[in-house]
Amino acid sequence: MIDYNNYKSWPFNEAKKLLKRIEKSNKKEKIIFETGYGPSGLPHIGTFGEVLRTNMVRFCFEKLSGLKTDLIAFSDDMDGFRKVPDNVPNKDKLSNYLDYPLTSVPDPFNKFDSFGEHNNSKLVEFLDRFKLPFTFQSSTQAYKTGLFNETIKKILLNYNDILNVVLPTLGEERRKTYSPFFPINEKTGKILQVPVEEINTENFTISYYEDGKIVNKSVLDGNCKLQWKVDWAMRWAAFGVDYEMCGKDLTESYVLSSKICRIIGSRPPENLIYELFLDENAEKISKSKGNGISIDDWLKYSIEESLSMFMYQRPTTAKKLYFDVIPKNTDEYLSHLNKLNENENPDNPSWHIHKAINPKYNSKINYSLILNVISVCKSEDPEIIMGLIKNYQSVFSDVEKDYIYRMIDCGINYFRDFIQPNLKFKIPNPDELSILNEVINKISILDANSSADEFQTAIFSVGKETIYKENIKDFFKLIYEVVFGQENGPRLGSFIKIFTKDKTIELINSKLNV
Repeated sequence: MIDYNNYKSWPFNEAKKLLKRIEKSNKKEKIIFETGYGPSGLPHIGTFGEVLRTNMVRFCFEKLSGLKTDLIAFSDDMDGFRKVPDNVPNKDKLSNYLDYPLTSVPDPFNKFDSFGEHNNSKLVEFLDRFKLPFTFQSSTQAYKTGLFNETIKKILLNYNDILNVVLPTLGEERRKTYSPFFPINEKTGKILQVPVEEINTENFTISYYEDGKIVNKSVLDGNCKLQWKVDWAMRWAAFGVDYEMCGKDLTESYVLSSKICRIIGSRPPENLIYELFLDENAEKISKSKGNGISIDDWLKYSIEESLSMFMYQRPTTAKKLYFDVIPKNTDEYLSHLNKLNENENPDNPSWHIHKAINPKYNSKINYSLILNVISVCKSEDPEIIMGLIKNYQSVFSDVEKDYIYRMIDCGINYFRDFIQPNLKFKIPNPDELSILNEVINKISILDANSSADEFQTAIFSVGKETIYKENIKDFFKLIYEVVFGQENGPRLGSFIKIFTKDKTIELINSKLNV
C-alpha cells in the first residue's frame, strides 16, 4: 500500500492543502474542483493548462483521501462581448454585438448558433482529446434555468455589504455607477451597465432608469447578469467549490471574490496562483490577439504528452511559450518516462501525466535524435526514417512504435517549418578542418558494430586533445555547426548507430569538402 503523504511534487502539495481544509469542515459526499473559461475568444493553451493542472491536483487528492470528486469546467458564456478578437473571420459582423451576452453573438465561423457556443465546443473538443475528466457547465444555462437563483437571492440580501467591499477597489467615476447586477434588455438582449436606484428584497427585483423611464427587473432566471467578481463568488457558493486555481492577473480578483463569498455565508475555495504564459516577446498570451502557440500548433510539432509536460513544470514560474521550447519539452518528458521504468515514483512528472499508469516506453530514442535523422536523411518517408532508427534498436514494443512514429510525423513538420529554413552550415578554418578529420579517423578505426558509447568515447577523446579540452561543449558545437548546420545536435554516438558508421563518415566528409 503506497503512502501518498510522503510525496512532495506540487500537485501532491496542493492536494494536501485541500485535504486539511476538508478535515476541518463538515464531511461532503463529493469534493468540487472548478476551472473557469471566458469564451470571448477561441480557447487558448492557457485554458487547457488550467484544466490539466487542476486534474492533476484532483487525482492526487483522490489518492490521498479516497473521496469522490468532480471538476466543473465553467464557461462564462453569458458575459458581455467586449472586444472583437483579431483571429476570427467576419469581424465586421461581430462589431455590432458589443455588450451582448456571448451566447447572443453570432458565430463568425457559421457553425453554431452563437460565438459562445462555438468556443464552448472548441473547449470541450480539446479537453476530450486529452481525455481530461470534467463536467461542462454553461453560465447562460445555469442563469436561465434558475440554478443560481437561491445564491443570487443572497447577493441581493447582502447588497450593501457587498458594495462596501467592492467600491473601495474602484476609481471615483466607476463608483458612481457600479452595481453587482447587469440587467438584460428585454427587447435587444443587450447587457446594460446602469446604476441601480432601488432594490426589493421581497420580490428580488432591482429598479433602474432605461430610456428615461424607471424599470423594475427581477434578478432571477437570467434577467440579470452579475458583475464577474460577484459572479465568481456566487458560482463558488452555488456549486460548493472547494478548489480553483487562477492566473496571477486575477490575484486581486480572487481576494475580492473571497470576501464576497464569505459575506453570503460560504467559504471560498483553496487556490493556487499560477504564473502566466508569455510569447517569444515576453508578452502575455491573449485569446483576442491569438499570439503564442495554440494547442493545434503544438500538436502539429510534437506529441500530446510533451504539452502535458510543459504544463506540469513549475506552475508558479512564468514560462515563455513559443516553438523553440517544443523539442526540449518532448525530450524532458521522455527522460522522465524512462526513469519511471526504473522507479515508479509518484513525484515523477510522467506519473502525473499518465495518472500512475506507466506506458512502458523503454527506448532511448528521443525527439532531438529523430529531428537530426530527418535533417540528414533527406526523406520525409516515415518508413525510411524508421528504417534508420532500427540500426540503433532493432526491436520495438507496440508502445515504442506508437511513440516513435508519432514523433517522426511531428518531426517532419517541425524540421520543414523551423529547422530547414534556418540551417546555416559553418565552413571550418584549417585548424578546425584538422580536428574534424581526426574525428573521422577515430570513427573509422572502430568496428561498424561498436556500441553508441564506444563511438561517443572515441569522438570525446579527440576533443580532449584539442584547444577545446577545457570547454568540450564548444568542441561538439563545432561538429554540430559544420555537420548539421545548427548550434545543437544529437548525442553523436547514438546518431552514428542510427545513421551507420559509413554514412556518418560520408556525411562529415561532404561538409569538409565544400
